[in-house]
Amino acid sequence: MPLVPIAKLMSAAQVGGYAVGYFESWNIESLLGVIDAAEMAESPLIIGFNGEFMSNPERIAPERLEWLGALGRTAAEHSSIPCSFIFNECPSDDWVRRAVTAGFNLVMPVPAEGESDSAYVHRTRNIVAFAHDHGVAVEAELGTLPFGTTSGGEVTDPQQAAAFIAETGVDLLAISAGNVHVLQQGRRTLDLERITALCAVSKVPLVLHGGTGIDDDSLRQAIQLGVAKVNYGTVLKQAYLRAVRTALDTHEANPHELLGMGGIPDVMVASRHAVRDAVLDKMQILGCIGRARHGR
Repeated sequence: MPLVPIAKLMSAAQVGGYAVGYFESWNIESLLGVIDAAEMAESPLIIGFNGEFMSNPERIAPERLEWLGALGRTAAEHSSIPCSFIFNECPSDDWVRRAVTAGFNLVMPVPAEGESDSAYVHRTRNIVAFAHDHGVAVEAELGTLPFGTTSGGEVTDPQQAAAFIAETGVDLLAISAGNVHVLQQGRRTLDLERITALCAVSKVPLVLHGGTGIDDDSLRQAIQLGVAKVNYGTVLKQAYLRAVRTALDTHEANPHELLGMGGIPDVMVASRHAVRDAVLDKMQILGCIGRARHGR
């Protein structure tokens, strides 16, 4: 079906009391696994790629943004579930603007290292104007998530959030309220009082990044308070890598059996199924299963 505007997915989620998952991809197998899961679950979905990773000037081989934009958009349009497509977390305005014209219908500029709050507001406002002129929505962030640890970061202030939304015109806001980026072990509970306050003042849907590290019950409560989008990446790559390692622990000598023939020994099949199963597990928490079928 056609790529669905993020506003439509978010509105349905808020009315229905569930959240839509953004499940990040990094190659075609992970993208296939994510969409396989959503189609099996009859769930709305957000697919996409990580803009910070793709735009990293230290990459050994440069990424082909326009190719990935065409791939993701085609995948969404040929899936059976309502789907949006994000260029996630990118500090480079050049890359964000390219993504706007490359097929994505949601982009996310994030602060560059050492950037002041006022500079980020100015940059975001300009990106919003450019993206909206092209029919593309914008997500931004306010507050800083700890990275790989349970300490650090800066929580989102409700009054600052309300002002930021008004000044920039963003369509979604990612918040910091106890969630953690790339938490590989353990779970964190969320600051539900802060999320309640943020929902009360926000005129746009709120987003939680770092879904991998959020306690299930805490996340369910946040969704009932009004969080409409939750991001996952780490848990998918962990599942993918476990599957690849297991699949390669074999005496199979035929490289075609291991890559491309599509049978049980195929590493690509194993990794695709691992991502699919990880996504299905998280969709249970989000409450989005069956929502594509019911339309809300």
